[in-house]
Amino acid sequence: MFIDTHVHLNNPQLEANFEQVINDALMVGVEKMIVVGYDLETSKKAVELANQYDFIYAAVGFHPTEIKNYTDDEYQNLELLASMPKVVAIGEVGFDFHWDTTTKEEQLTAFVRQIELAKKLKLPLIIHSRDAHQLTFETLKKHNASKVGGIMHSYSGSVEMAKEYLKMHFCLGISGPVTFKNGKNMKDVVKAIDAKYLVSETDSPYLTPEPYRGQINGPKNVLLIVEEMAKLKGISISEMAQNIKDNVKRIFGDKYE
Repeated sequence: MFIDTHVHLNNPQLEANFEQVINDALMVGVEKMIVVGYDLETSKKAVELANQYDFIYAAVGFHPTEIKNYTDDEYQNLELLASMPKVVAIGEVGFDFHWDTTTKEEQLTAFVRQIELAKKLKLPLIIHSRDAHQLTFETLKKHNASKVGGIMHSYSGSVEMAKEYLKMHFCLGISGPVTFKNGKNMKDVVKAIDAKYLVSETDSPYLTPEPYRGQINGPKNVLLIVEEMAKLKGISISEMAQNIKDNVKRIFGDKYE
């Protein structure tokens, strides 16, 4: 019934209790999970998991804070991984100016390179944007990312900018903060934007929703996110879940079944 479009089962915090994490999710009705890479090794791991489990798909990409000293070799490996049958997206990619492990110029180069790869392989993008909303939007527009679209991961921007992303064929990833008392931005977006542009994600092991905030997150908690989305939209949980399933199929296309 539920889909977690962004989970890091390739992260050591979840790998430590992997089978328990998976079983807990399946028990509450999580049908599909997309494991998202953030460097070369986690992208490889995402593909391995997708090949091992029918209900797992992979996204491969280099997070903006992880691209220091990456060369053509890493990008060639990324293209090989992205060509695998169960890889449904390039991500997570974008900008992150909260941390200072990489420069703005390095992040821009990596981002553009991965946008071009997505267009070459006709795969949607999963976009990470932290402290960089305007530049993210400008970069996607300049480099015609609308040709592939994708998901704005854990979208924290304004309703006005959200509407601009929709025009570029991006849906909005709704995550744990939608349940926070101070999560006004994300709540406002869910209320204002048509349900056909919203998808659910946990970003596990991060962004744990209430009432478990502060604990390690898991894909089972996508249920809490969908419940809050349904409440904000004034519809049933099953209707919200069906909208999300339809949206995910539209975004990822034939590689996602």
